[in-house]
Amino acid sequence: MQLVRVSLAPLPWVVSRAVCGPWRLIRPTWQYGRRFWPHAAASCLPSMGMPDALHAPATGGLTQKTGLQHSEFGECKEDAFRWTSRYDAGQLESSEEDTPSYLTVLSTYLVYIVLILFGHARDFIGRRFYPQEFAHLRENNGYAALNSDFDSFFTRRLKTRIDDCFERPVTGVCGRTVMTLERISHDYNRSFHLTGRKRRALNISAYNYLGFAQSHGECADNVDTGIDMYGLSSGGTRLGAGMLDLQAQVEKMVAKYLGHEDAMLISMGFATNSTTIPAIAGPGTLIVSDELNHTSLRSGVRMSGASIRPFKHGSMDALEALLRECISQGQPRTHRPWKKIIVIVEGLYSMEGTIFDLPRVLELKKRYKFYLYIDEAHSIGALGPNGGGVCDYFGIDPMQIDILMGTFTKSFGAVGGYVAGKKSTIDAIRRRNYSNVYGETMAPPVLVQIMSSLATIMSIGRSPENRALLPSWTHFSEQFLMGVEGRHRLERLAFNSRYLNHGLRKLGFIVWGNRDSPVVPLLLFQPGKMVLFSNLMLHRGLALPPSQRWQTDDDVWNSATLETAQVASTGPHGVRRRPPIVVVVVAYPATPLISSRVRFCVSAAHTKQDIDDVLVACDEIGSLLALKYANGGPGGRWHIDKVLSHSAELVAWNGVNPLPEP
Repeated sequence: MQLVRVSLAPLPWVVSRAVCGPWRLIRPTWQYGRRFWPHAAASCLPSMGMPDALHAPATGGLTQKTGLQHSEFGECKEDAFRWTSRYDAGQLESSEEDTPSYLTVLSTYLVYIVLILFGHARDFIGRRFYPQEFAHLRENNGYAALNSDFDSFFTRRLKTRIDDCFERPVTGVCGRTVMTLERISHDYNRSFHLTGRKRRALNISAYNYLGFAQSHGECADNVDTGIDMYGLSSGGTRLGAGMLDLQAQVEKMVAKYLGHEDAMLISMGFATNSTTIPAIAGPGTLIVSDELNHTSLRSGVRMSGASIRPFKHGSMDALEALLRECISQGQPRTHRPWKKIIVIVEGLYSMEGTIFDLPRVLELKKRYKFYLYIDEAHSIGALGPNGGGVCDYFGIDPMQIDILMGTFTKSFGAVGGYVAGKKSTIDAIRRRNYSNVYGETMAPPVLVQIMSSLATIMSIGRSPENRALLPSWTHFSEQFLMGVEGRHRLERLAFNSRYLNHGLRKLGFIVWGNRDSPVVPLLLFQPGKMVLFSNLMLHRGLALPPSQRWQTDDDVWNSATLETAQVASTGPHGVRRRPPIVVVVVAYPATPLISSRVRFCVSAAHTKQDIDDVLVACDEIGSLLALKYANGGPGGRWHIDKVLSHSAELVAWNGVNPLPEP
């Protein structure tokens, strides 16, 4: 029996289908979508006499005429579609319309209760009539069951039923578009089989904030040169034979970019946190952690042996109350003073889209004298006028932060992470960090990618001192080094983030997080709507009435190659283009059980037209699945056409005052 294949807004549907069997709304993948996006990943598409869409100087070296290039990074020349990411007082707090109604919360709880009851009933029957299939849930030779907790039950009875919206296989570069591999299941998602069919879809789900996930452009060209110079691997640890002069240069660039004295690179982002925290903390240390901190931070705290006290997410009052209690009481049992107190927070929370209130934390830091550790995995490169993270976003001197941590996976198109701080602190971490002592040095291609992306973001060519940080064998255009492309990407990301966030709010969706965040969570709540939303975004025609589904075969869209990023938004008969869209659905245990959501990740690679496509899709599907729980904020909801035609006003909106009628 399949329990959560359907939208669970009407509770009787859940009960009837749990008893009677599966119900499928989604038609097979191959029936839709192949006509929308040509397969440009395999080879460069021929020119159709269209003008070069990336001729503007702002795009730096991205002027090669290839279809693949445009699928990775879309061109947008309009100055009106740019914004500067900067802190605006009063926009961190959630507004009234961002809370669901009691009916929505109650119906979600009832749906989960029904699903859990039927799941336990199936387990009860299965243990007795199908013992071999339930051997992992039974005692065996006196040993306890391997999987008997709620996480196991959730995966087996709830998540498995909607697994076709998770872990969707893709291939190629996760840029503006991505090639998805079609898969089917014949056993209710216990296993999947690839059909061999592919489709190119708009990618609104990757951590490609600045759009550097490209196989074309100046970064890729210099990486290719770096491979010829250094090879593919360092061949050893930093303290062994694997230390490269290239890594020392990149560390200087990172420290310069962050405004700190020194920085250290680690070849794995997760290990950056999990091995750095044990190097700076131990028994007798108190670590005060936000309750929604990443698993890597929690792993590092557990390995350090320090005491941990969590506080409510984003609450400065809860943080201050906890600090006062811990300082006054001291260590457990002995009540001796703590050797050190470290507060660990994230700059931008990837599941919530919230930006931590750094000015308030620094006020508490001056008062209570603790050390501050900030994880900027998602905020570095994505926030601030210069992409410098939360310090740049709030206009705060980075030297006030004891340790800044970040990764190169999200904004820089690379892998690995860094820690930055005072030179004495970083030198101590170098000696004690397991990843630095025993881990392999970062691969040369990764180092060149980091160096290349940093070169344009920090406008390295404007200073002879900074320009000297680049190796002599690199070759960049003058516009690239002067930061033209970097500035262009930062402003496009800021515009796209606010446009999608405010557009969804005005359409009536509940959207959490900060308005400048490139992570935009759209709340779904009920589990059945997760799989439907994901599939309807990929199969756009199914969100329309049956009489209109085949009108999506737009001649303009079907005939257009990815030679140009700007494809007409409507066909010859006024029918909107409907490209397939890949989204990420997030549920328990990454989020609380009842707050499942779609997590949009905006990129500088997206054009304004791409964001329009996402808004149109959300509007159609939101109306179909009854997802518009909010009132649209001050001024009420807007129609989709009004949202698309007033993007500039929406981006400049503060979210507090009603938008003036244009």
